[in-house]
Amino acid sequence: MQTLHAVSEVRAAVREWRFGGKRIAFVPTMGNLHPGHLRLVAEAKKIADRVVVSIFVNPTQFGPGEDYESYPRTEDEDRNKLNEAEADLLFLPPAAEIYAPDAKTRVTVAGLSQRYCGAFRPGHFDGVATVVCKLFNIVQPDCAFFGQKDFQQLTLIRTMVRDLNIPVDIVPVETVREADGLAMSSRNGYLNHEERHIAPRLYRALCDAKDAVLAGRDYAEIERQAQAFLRESGFDTDYFAICRRSDLEKAGKDDLELVLLAAARLGKTRLIDNVRFDR
Repeated sequence: MQTLHAVSEVRAAVREWRFGGKRIAFVPTMGNLHPGHLRLVAEAKKIADRVVVSIFVNPTQFGPGEDYESYPRTEDEDRNKLNEAEADLLFLPPAAEIYAPDAKTRVTVAGLSQRYCGAFRPGHFDGVATVVCKLFNIVQPDCAFFGQKDFQQLTLIRTMVRDLNIPVDIVPVETVREADGLAMSSRNGYLNHEERHIAPRLYRALCDAKDAVLAGRDYAEIERQAQAFLRESGFDTDYFAICRRSDLEKAGKDDLELVLLAAARLGKTRLIDNVRFDR
């Protein structure tokens, strides 16, 4: 596996592959790789000839007081994992390679950027959309792979690609979970021993809410009961919402394709998860 740090080097490598008729897949990450990330690489290898993985802790998606400085950086371990997963190229740029010091352009997906996680992390999704757009321009892949754990992010990227006519197929990959149901996340390492035992209750709340929706219960009451369960379990809930899967608007009784979105804090750790289903 090649490890490259400069935009020009990545473009040259991809250009050579493309001239050879290779199909190129891309997996953007912030590192501290876990089995969920490696599942993305494995799925990418199934449909592409070459797989590019980026590791870049993007400063523009962190707000004041968030964990940019303390975000786990494990580059040597990550490189070993990607070698074992048989990725072809690791793009590991410094921030100065991605952002000019006087950069003035940002990408905003109106509406989607401001609700749910966006309401609690102002500017976060502008940072996500901007860096993903830039990475797509650098790598120019045929397809890009994203986990469904952050379903709002996935929806935002799909919308950006559609609206800006970016020629990249977005491929969603199912959330990878621990044996007790907790969605794998780089931030799970922030949980202490007691919190780690409580954390799977977020997924339990989502599954119970799904059952209640399918049983025909009132949506507002389902959301209230889920938040009460999480509060009693020790969570500080940002939101718990029953949404249309297509655009993340609040679901009505006539909507059939649904997603339940939740974000909650447990101690210092912010956890997100979702459950998707058809009614």
